[in-house]
Amino acid sequence: MSAHLQPPREARPTDQPEHDLTTDELLDLFGDEYTRRVYEAIAEQPRCGRRVAEAVDVSRPTAYRRLNDLRDAGLVRTEMSICEDGHHREQFEAVSTSLTVSLDESGIDAMMTIVD
Repeated sequence: MSAHLQPPREARPTDQPEHDLTTDELLDLFGDEYTRRVYEAIAEQPRCGRRVAEAVDVSRPTAYRRLNDLRDAGLVRTEMSICEDGHHREQFEAVSTSLTVSLDESGIDAMMTIVD
């Protein structure tokens, strides 16, 4: 029996986001009330899409659209689980982030840091 060791993967620095969002994209994303509510719900605790929709009182399609937008932006991760009845369920979890927004005479600047 032989073992093959692979070199360790280079860790991504925790102060650099995986997804580079512009200030406009970030503000557009969180400028939407439903997106903010959906993000707050999963930041409170991981949930499946149906539970997110119930928690924020929106339709499931609306919840899933916002969850997908947040996932595309790198702010949400998902995990698939199989229930006892054989159905699969996608669980959504907020990625730890830090958001800084500054306002001055030159305009608005936003910086998001993803912390794993």
